[in-house]
Amino acid sequence: MLDRPWDPPGPHWPDRPEVIAGRDRLAGGTWLGWNATGVTAAVLNREGSLGPADDKRSRGELVLDALDYADARDAADALSALDPTAYRSFNLVIADNRDAFWLRGRDGAHAVEVTALPEGISMLTSADLNDTSHGRIETYLPQFEAAAVPDPDSGDWSAWTAILQDPYGAPGHGTSGAMCIVTDYGYGTVSSSLIALASPEAVSEKVENIWLFAAGRPDTAPFERIPLPT
Repeated sequence: MLDRPWDPPGPHWPDRPEVIAGRDRLAGGTWLGWNATGVTAAVLNREGSLGPADDKRSRGELVLDALDYADARDAADALSALDPTAYRSFNLVIADNRDAFWLRGRDGAHAVEVTALPEGISMLTSADLNDTSHGRIETYLPQFEAAAVPDPDSGDWSAWTAILQDPYGAPGHGTSGAMCIVTDYGYGTVSSSLIALASPEAVSEKVENIWLFAAGRPDTAPFERIPLPT
């Protein structure tokens, strides 16, 4: 929701000085973050669960909990033991420069389900991983697969930013089918990120991780680099 207040990525948590993340001012958590060991985590609501609930914990806590770990696999293992009924349904991605995992918390489920993301391009929305019955995935997954791979070292993300800026999507899918969501009823895209994690070999050569952040719709706001501790 466009009127939900937030802060751009930064070191917002004194008890987590090595965490850089956007901050949700309403509940205090985050939707996307990074820690100094290179773990990145992001959370999305699943279909039919937009917004908070008085009897549930904030899903923004999940990202911060994941970023307490120095390894994505350890974080995924730990969060798999959570009670999914304590939260509204969610999709959570946890990744580092070796592994990436999708954690699914479904309404009525007795456990959080963990799936290792395959090598290559995957796409996740409020539906399941690479689920082409969802309009956005049906439209844009093939576009990402066909697009030129970004070159973070040279700063060339142009093929991907062009996709992120598209407000149209597939006919018949409404706003859910667009990548950059624009509506007249207070719901829409409010920020965008591009993140590159240096490979283990690159880390040894002191290649830096990269986070580019657009503090608004990516078709109107520029992508600017977020300072990350080295």
